[in-house]
Amino acid sequence: MENRLERINIRVTPEERKLIEEKMRAVGIINMSGYIRKMAIDGYLIMLKLDDLGEISRLLGIISNNINQYARRANETGSIYLQDIQDIKAGQEKVVDAFKALLLRLCSIPD
Repeated sequence: MENRLERINIRVTPEERKLIEEKMRAVGIINMSGYIRKMAIDGYLIMLKLDDLGEISRLLGIISNNINQYARRANETGSIYLQDIQDIKAGQEKVVDAFKALLLRLCSIPD
């Protein structure tokens, strides 16, 4: 940890403190000193909500399970059905679409 020897004191109204605490909670920060330091230096904080990654992970799990089932069936019967291939492609398209949506959100974050 850095040796922070310099001290800056600020005074705020109770309403301002409440707003600061609300913003800290909104971005998941519990250390007020760290929050205020980050805001003073960088001017803004970005909280990434990456819930979409959970959905992408779920979709990839489904695709993996399906591929394993289709591979097992192909090994047993010596063939694979066109519908199985179409199901895999549809699952992959859902993952690609979810990634594209996530990347668009990430690209919209200001520098």
